[in-house]
Amino acid sequence: MYAIFKSGGRQYEARPGHVVRLEKLPGQVGDSVELGEVLLVSDGEQVRIGQPLVEGVAVQGKIVEHGRLPKVVIFKHKRRKDYRKKQGHRQSFTAVRIENIG
Repeated sequence: MYAIFKSGGRQYEARPGHVVRLEKLPGQVGDSVELGEVLLVSDGEQVRIGQPLVEGVAVQGKIVEHGRLPKVVIFKHKRRKDYRKKQGHRQSFTAVRIENIG
């Protein structure tokens, strides 16, 4: 059984027992979360596709950790114009263990 759901403007695949890294969610480690924007659900035999969402289905999970991804360096320059700009960015994430789909 698996589901495709939307969180933070991105789409993720969820299977029971797997850990998914999502955009940062509010809550503490150990809290339960319910992700309700489910786009597709499959139980192995039957596939239900939402238009745009599947009604009455949600993905339940538990927050495992909060963290930050490695730094991404953004470097801009224009040749012969003495223009350089260097920035860095670290994206925050929340790791969620998928408990149940239903």
